[in-house]
Amino acid sequence: MDKKNALRAGALAAGTTLMMLLMSSPALALNRDDGDDPGTGLSVIETLGLYVLAPIGLFLAIAALVVIGDKTHKKKDVTTSNISTEAEAKA
Repeated sequence: MDKKNALRAGALAAGTTLMMLLMSSPALALNRDDGDDPGTGLSVIETLGLYVLAPIGLFLAIAALVVIGDKTHKKKDVTTSNISTEAEAKA
């Protein structure tokens, strides 16, 4: 029963993908529109810097700010600081 469902799901996914590919129109990226003025392309170094290194750098900067902001607060354990362990009752 499990194999049948997996086969059915795979066939459905493959059929859906095939129909989407067949029914979609081409992007027409080679035909320029009126007023289209593309600039020069990016080099490999520029592309890696923009789409790989910049997001990693932003992530590290934000993470560093969060860690620095978290360390400025003094850790205070409020559950054990107000419990006295000495016996206060006198008989």
